[in-house]
Amino acid sequence: MVIADTHLLGSRNGHWVDKWRREWQMHRAFQTAITLHRPEVVFVLGDLFDEGKWCPEKEFNDYVERFHKLFKVPEGTKMHVVVGNHDIGFHYKITPSLAHRFEKKLDAPPVRLMSVRGNHFVLVNSMAMEGDGCRLCARAVNLIEKIADILKCSNGSPLCKSNMKVDNYSRPIIMQHYPLYRESDSICTEPDAAPLPERNSLFEERWDCLSKESTEYLVESLSPRAVFGAHTHHSCMVRHSFVPTSNHKIEFIEYTVPSFSWRNRLDPKYYLLTISPKEVKVSKCGLPREWTMQVTAVVMFCVLVVYLRFSSTAAHYGYKYLSGKKV
Repeated sequence: MVIADTHLLGSRNGHWVDKWRREWQMHRAFQTAITLHRPEVVFVLGDLFDEGKWCPEKEFNDYVERFHKLFKVPEGTKMHVVVGNHDIGFHYKITPSLAHRFEKKLDAPPVRLMSVRGNHFVLVNSMAMEGDGCRLCARAVNLIEKIADILKCSNGSPLCKSNMKVDNYSRPIIMQHYPLYRESDSICTEPDAAPLPERNSLFEERWDCLSKESTEYLVESLSPRAVFGAHTHHSCMVRHSFVPTSNHKIEFIEYTVPSFSWRNRLDPKYYLLTISPKEVKVSKCGLPREWTMQVTAVVMFCVLVVYLRFSSTAAHYGYKYLSGKKV
Protein backbone atom coordinates (compact mmCIF):
# COMPACT_ATOMS: atom_id res chain seq x y z
CA MET A 1 0.00 0.00 0.00
CA VAL A 2 1.32 3.45 -0.91
CA ILE A 3 0.06 6.75 0.53
CA ALA A 4 1.53 10.23 0.31
CA ASP A 5 1.26 13.81 1.53
CA THR A 6 -0.77 13.33 4.70
CA HIS A 7 0.25 16.85 5.85
CA LEU A 8 -0.72 16.55 9.52
CA LEU A 9 -1.34 20.06 10.81
CA GLY A 10 0.79 21.56 13.57
CA SER A 11 0.11 24.46 15.91
CA ARG A 12 0.47 27.22 13.28
CA ASN A 13 -1.82 26.46 10.36
CA GLY A 14 -5.54 25.79 10.60
CA HIS A 15 -8.14 25.80 13.36
CA TRP A 16 -8.11 22.99 15.94
CA VAL A 17 -11.58 21.89 14.79
CA ASP A 18 -10.34 21.54 11.22
CA LYS A 19 -7.26 19.67 12.43
CA TRP A 20 -9.33 17.23 14.47
CA ARG A 21 -11.81 16.68 11.62
CA ARG A 22 -9.15 16.05 8.98
CA GLU A 23 -7.14 13.72 11.17
CA TRP A 24 -10.23 11.73 12.14
CA GLN A 25 -11.11 11.37 8.45
CA MET A 26 -7.64 10.13 7.52
CA HIS A 27 -7.47 7.80 10.51
CA ARG A 28 -10.78 6.14 9.69
CA ALA A 29 -9.96 5.90 5.97
CA PHE A 30 -6.52 4.42 6.63
CA GLN A 31 -7.70 1.90 9.20
CA THR A 32 -10.55 0.80 6.92
CA ALA A 33 -8.12 0.31 4.02
CA ILE A 34 -5.64 -1.59 6.20
CA THR A 35 -8.39 -3.87 7.53
CA LEU A 36 -9.78 -4.46 4.05
CA HIS A 37 -6.53 -5.12 2.17
CA ARG A 38 -4.07 -6.37 4.84
CA PRO A 39 -0.96 -5.15 2.97
CA GLU A 40 2.41 -6.65 3.80
CA VAL A 41 4.15 -3.27 3.51
CA VAL A 42 2.95 0.34 3.67
CA PHE A 43 5.06 3.09 2.06
CA VAL A 44 4.47 6.74 2.97
CA LEU A 45 6.03 9.03 0.35
CA GLY A 46 6.83 12.14 2.32
CA ASP A 47 5.22 15.25 3.74
CA LEU A 48 3.92 13.31 6.70
CA PHE A 49 3.81 16.62 8.56
CA ASP A 50 2.73 20.04 7.38
CA GLU A 51 4.99 22.01 9.71
CA GLY A 52 7.88 19.63 10.40
CA LYS A 53 10.37 22.11 8.95
CA TRP A 54 9.39 24.79 11.51
CA CYS A 55 8.44 23.05 14.74
CA PRO A 56 10.74 22.76 17.80
CA GLU A 57 11.86 19.43 19.25
CA LYS A 58 8.97 18.81 21.64
CA GLU A 59 6.36 19.64 19.02
CA PHE A 60 8.11 17.37 16.54
CA ASN A 61 8.06 14.49 19.03
CA ASP A 62 4.32 15.06 19.51
CA TYR A 63 3.96 15.09 15.72
CA VAL A 64 5.64 11.68 15.43
CA GLU A 65 3.48 10.23 18.20
CA ARG A 66 0.29 11.50 16.50
CA PHE A 67 1.38 10.07 13.17
CA HIS A 68 1.93 6.60 14.64
CA LYS A 69 -1.45 6.70 16.38
CA LEU A 70 -3.35 7.84 13.30
CA PHE A 71 -1.58 5.46 10.91
CA LYS A 72 -1.12 2.47 13.14
CA VAL A 73 -0.46 -0.77 11.26
CA PRO A 74 -1.32 -4.24 12.57
CA GLU A 75 1.17 -6.92 13.46
CA GLY A 76 2.56 -8.45 10.30
CA THR A 77 2.47 -5.18 8.35
CA LYS A 78 5.60 -3.03 8.10
CA MET A 79 5.63 0.70 7.44
CA HIS A 80 8.45 2.58 5.73
CA VAL A 81 8.53 6.33 5.17
CA VAL A 82 10.56 8.65 2.98
CA VAL A 83 11.08 12.27 3.92
CA GLY A 84 9.36 15.20 2.20
CA ASN A 85 10.13 18.90 1.98
CA HIS A 86 7.47 19.77 4.58
CA ASP A 87 9.10 17.34 7.00
CA ILE A 88 12.57 18.91 7.02
CA GLY A 89 12.41 21.78 4.50
CA PHE A 90 13.54 22.34 0.94
CA HIS A 91 17.25 21.78 0.37
CA TYR A 92 18.33 25.35 1.12
CA LYS A 93 16.47 25.28 4.46
CA ILE A 94 17.62 21.90 5.76
CA THR A 95 19.85 21.95 8.83
CA PRO A 96 21.73 18.90 10.19
CA SER A 97 19.42 18.82 13.23
CA LEU A 98 16.23 18.81 11.09
CA ALA A 99 17.53 16.00 8.91
CA HIS A 100 18.88 14.01 11.87
CA ARG A 101 15.73 14.10 14.00
CA PHE A 102 13.50 12.87 11.15
CA GLU A 103 15.97 10.12 10.30
CA LYS A 104 16.21 9.04 13.94
CA LYS A 105 12.53 9.23 14.89
CA LEU A 106 11.14 7.77 11.64
CA ASP A 107 14.05 5.40 10.83
CA ALA A 108 14.55 7.06 7.46
CA PRO A 109 18.17 7.44 6.26
CA PRO A 110 18.86 9.49 3.10
CA VAL A 111 18.92 6.33 0.97
CA ARG A 112 17.98 2.78 1.89
CA LEU A 113 17.89 -0.56 0.09
CA MET A 114 15.28 -3.01 1.35
CA SER A 115 14.00 -6.30 -0.04
CA VAL A 116 10.64 -8.05 0.26
CA ARG A 117 10.31 -11.54 -1.24
CA GLY A 118 12.85 -10.98 -3.99
CA ASN A 119 11.59 -7.47 -4.75
CA HIS A 120 14.07 -4.69 -4.06
CA PHE A 121 13.17 -1.12 -3.13
CA VAL A 122 15.43 1.93 -2.95
CA LEU A 123 14.03 4.67 -0.70
CA VAL A 124 15.47 8.09 -1.53
CA ASN A 125 15.50 11.49 0.17
CA SER A 126 14.58 13.76 -2.76
CA MET A 127 16.04 16.88 -1.12
CA ALA A 128 19.41 15.11 -0.93
CA MET A 129 19.49 14.92 -4.73
CA GLU A 130 20.49 18.58 -5.13
CA GLY A 131 23.87 17.67 -6.58
CA ASP A 132 25.79 20.46 -4.85
CA GLY A 133 28.08 18.25 -2.75
CA CYS A 134 26.62 19.25 0.63
CA ARG A 135 27.09 16.84 3.52
CA LEU A 136 23.59 15.36 3.16
CA CYS A 137 23.91 15.10 -0.63
CA ALA A 138 27.37 13.53 -0.44
CA ARG A 139 26.11 10.92 2.00
CA ALA A 140 23.14 10.13 -0.24
CA VAL A 141 25.34 9.78 -3.34
CA ASN A 142 27.73 7.52 -1.44
CA LEU A 143 24.84 5.25 -0.42
CA ILE A 144 23.48 5.17 -3.98
CA GLU A 145 26.90 4.18 -5.31
CA LYS A 146 27.10 1.31 -2.80
CA ILE A 147 23.57 0.13 -3.60
CA ALA A 148 24.23 0.37 -7.34
CA ASP A 149 27.31 -1.80 -6.90
CA ILE A 150 25.37 -4.38 -4.87
CA LEU A 151 22.77 -4.59 -7.62
CA LYS A 152 25.42 -4.92 -10.32
CA CYS A 153 27.11 -7.75 -8.43
CA SER A 154 23.75 -9.44 -7.89
CA ASN A 155 23.07 -9.24 -11.63
CA GLY A 156 26.43 -10.78 -12.49
CA SER A 157 27.96 -7.63 -13.94
CA PRO A 158 31.76 -7.71 -14.37
CA LEU A 159 31.81 -4.01 -13.40
CA CYS A 160 30.89 -4.57 -9.74
CA LYS A 161 33.55 -3.77 -7.15
CA SER A 162 32.40 -5.66 -4.04
CA ASN A 163 31.12 -9.12 -3.25
CA MET A 164 27.89 -7.95 -1.61
CA LYS A 165 24.71 -9.23 -3.25
CA VAL A 166 20.97 -9.40 -2.76
CA ASP A 167 19.08 -12.67 -3.01
CA ASN A 168 17.07 -13.22 -6.18
CA TYR A 169 18.09 -10.17 -8.19
CA SER A 170 15.42 -8.10 -9.91
CA ARG A 171 15.53 -4.48 -11.00
CA PRO A 172 14.71 -2.20 -8.08
CA ILE A 173 11.70 0.03 -7.46
CA ILE A 174 12.46 3.61 -6.40
CA MET A 175 10.32 5.23 -3.71
CA GLN A 176 10.76 8.98 -3.17
CA HIS A 177 8.85 12.19 -2.52
CA TYR A 178 9.59 14.25 -5.65
CA PRO A 179 8.59 13.14 -9.15
CA LEU A 180 11.40 12.56 -11.60
CA TYR A 181 12.19 15.45 -13.91
CA ARG A 182 9.42 16.53 -16.26
CA GLU A 183 8.60 19.88 -17.77
CA SER A 184 5.06 20.00 -16.37
CA ASP A 185 1.99 17.88 -15.66
CA SER A 186 0.70 18.50 -19.19
CA ILE A 187 1.64 14.90 -20.09
CA CYS A 188 -0.62 13.58 -17.31
CA THR A 189 -3.94 12.36 -18.68
CA GLU A 190 -5.60 10.64 -15.70
CA PRO A 191 -8.99 11.97 -14.52
CA ASP A 192 -7.38 12.91 -11.19
CA ALA A 193 -4.41 14.70 -12.76
CA ALA A 194 -3.81 18.36 -11.95
CA PRO A 195 -6.70 20.55 -13.16
CA LEU A 196 -6.34 22.97 -16.02
CA PRO A 197 -4.71 25.47 -16.34
CA GLU A 198 -2.48 24.33 -13.44
CA ARG A 199 -1.57 21.22 -15.42
CA ASN A 200 0.29 23.30 -17.99
CA SER A 201 2.36 25.30 -15.48
CA LEU A 202 6.06 24.68 -15.99
CA PHE A 203 7.87 22.81 -13.20
CA GLU A 204 10.86 24.30 -11.43
CA GLU A 205 13.67 21.77 -11.02
CA ARG A 206 14.60 20.92 -7.42
CA TRP A 207 11.31 22.51 -6.30
CA ASP A 208 8.50 20.76 -8.16
CA CYS A 209 10.53 17.75 -9.32
CA LEU A 210 14.07 16.38 -9.34
CA SER A 211 16.57 18.09 -11.59
CA LYS A 212 17.21 16.58 -14.99
CA GLU A 213 20.78 15.71 -13.94
CA SER A 214 19.70 13.97 -10.73
CA THR A 215 17.00 12.07 -12.59
CA GLU A 216 19.51 10.77 -15.13
CA TYR A 217 21.93 9.89 -12.34
CA LEU A 218 19.33 7.88 -10.38
CA VAL A 219 18.04 6.05 -13.44
CA GLU A 220 21.46 5.19 -14.85
CA SER A 221 22.82 4.14 -11.45
CA LEU A 222 19.90 1.98 -10.32
CA SER A 223 18.12 0.98 -13.57
CA PRO A 224 14.67 0.89 -11.92
CA ARG A 225 11.70 -1.07 -13.23
CA ALA A 226 9.24 1.36 -11.61
CA VAL A 227 9.39 4.67 -9.76
CA PHE A 228 6.85 6.07 -7.28
CA GLY A 229 6.79 9.71 -6.21
CA ALA A 230 4.33 12.26 -4.85
CA HIS A 231 4.62 15.97 -3.95
CA THR A 232 2.22 17.41 -6.57
CA HIS A 233 -0.89 16.08 -4.74
CA HIS A 234 -2.20 14.90 -8.12
CA SER A 235 -2.00 11.71 -10.14
CA CYS A 236 0.25 11.04 -13.10
CA MET A 237 1.65 8.07 -15.01
CA VAL A 238 4.67 8.52 -17.26
CA ARG A 239 6.36 5.91 -19.45
CA HIS A 240 10.10 6.60 -19.49
CA SER A 241 12.73 5.39 -21.92
CA PHE A 242 16.35 6.33 -21.16
CA VAL A 243 19.16 5.46 -23.56
CA PRO A 244 22.45 5.97 -21.69
CA THR A 245 24.41 4.23 -24.48
CA SER A 246 23.55 3.14 -28.00
CA ASN A 247 23.19 -0.50 -26.97
CA HIS A 248 21.46 0.00 -23.63
CA LYS A 249 17.90 1.17 -22.94
CA ILE A 250 16.20 1.61 -19.55
CA GLU A 251 12.41 1.54 -19.72
CA PHE A 252 10.03 1.86 -16.79
CA ILE A 253 6.81 3.50 -15.61
CA GLU A 254 6.72 6.32 -13.10
CA TYR A 255 3.64 6.81 -10.90
CA THR A 256 2.89 10.02 -9.04
CA VAL A 257 0.71 9.23 -6.03
CA PRO A 258 -2.05 11.75 -5.16
CA SER A 259 -2.41 13.15 -1.65
CA PHE A 260 -4.17 11.08 1.01
CA SER A 261 -5.55 14.23 2.68
CA TRP A 262 -8.87 16.00 2.08
CA ARG A 263 -7.03 19.27 2.74
CA ASN A 264 -5.14 18.82 -0.53
CA ARG A 265 -7.79 17.40 -2.83
CA LEU A 266 -11.51 16.65 -2.81
CA ASP A 267 -10.97 12.98 -3.66
CA PRO A 268 -7.91 11.54 -1.83
CA LYS A 269 -6.35 8.36 -3.20
CA TYR A 270 -4.03 5.54 -2.24
CA TYR A 271 -2.30 2.88 -4.35
CA LEU A 272 -2.25 -0.88 -3.94
CA LEU A 273 0.67 -2.72 -5.50
CA THR A 274 0.91 -6.39 -6.36
CA ILE A 275 4.58 -7.04 -7.01
CA SER A 276 6.62 -10.01 -8.13
CA PRO A 277 10.22 -10.03 -9.38
CA LYS A 278 8.84 -9.98 -12.95
CA GLU A 279 5.97 -7.47 -12.81
CA VAL A 280 4.41 -4.57 -10.95
CA LYS A 281 0.61 -4.26 -10.96
CA VAL A 282 -0.86 -0.99 -9.69
CA SER A 283 -4.41 -0.33 -8.53
CA LYS A 284 -5.61 3.14 -7.60
CA CYS A 285 -8.20 3.35 -4.83
CA GLY A 286 -10.32 6.44 -4.24
CA LEU A 287 -11.79 7.72 -0.99
CA PRO A 288 -15.22 9.38 -0.83
CA ARG A 289 -15.41 13.05 -1.71
CA GLU A 290 -15.64 15.28 1.34
CA TRP A 291 -19.00 16.63 0.17
CA THR A 292 -20.35 13.06 0.14
CA MET A 293 -19.07 12.48 3.67
CA GLN A 294 -20.61 15.73 4.91
CA VAL A 295 -24.02 14.98 3.36
CA THR A 296 -23.90 11.45 4.77
CA ALA A 297 -23.07 12.78 8.24
CA VAL A 298 -25.99 15.25 8.13
CA VAL A 299 -28.42 12.58 6.91
CA MET A 300 -27.27 10.13 9.59
CA PHE A 301 -27.63 12.81 12.26
CA CYS A 302 -31.20 13.56 11.12
CA VAL A 303 -32.03 9.84 11.13
CA LEU A 304 -30.62 9.56 14.65
CA VAL A 305 -32.72 12.51 15.88
CA VAL A 306 -35.90 11.04 14.34
CA TYR A 307 -35.11 7.62 15.82
CA LEU A 308 -34.52 9.02 19.30
CA ARG A 309 -37.70 11.09 19.10
CA PHE A 310 -39.73 8.09 17.94
CA SER A 311 -38.20 5.81 20.56
CA SER A 312 -38.93 8.33 23.29
CA THR A 313 -42.55 8.77 22.16
CA ALA A 314 -43.09 5.01 21.85
CA ALA A 315 -41.62 4.37 25.29
CA HIS A 316 -43.80 7.09 26.84
CA TYR A 317 -46.97 5.67 25.21
CA GLY A 318 -46.11 2.15 26.33
CA TYR A 319 -45.60 3.29 29.91
CA LYS A 320 -49.03 4.97 30.03
CA TYR A 321 -50.73 1.95 28.46
CA LEU A 322 -49.20 -0.54 30.85
CA SER A 323 -49.92 1.62 33.90
CA GLY A 324 -53.65 1.59 33.07
CA LYS A 325 -53.96 5.28 32.53
CA LYS A 326 -56.34 6.58 29.90
CA VAL A 327 -54.54 7.89 26.89
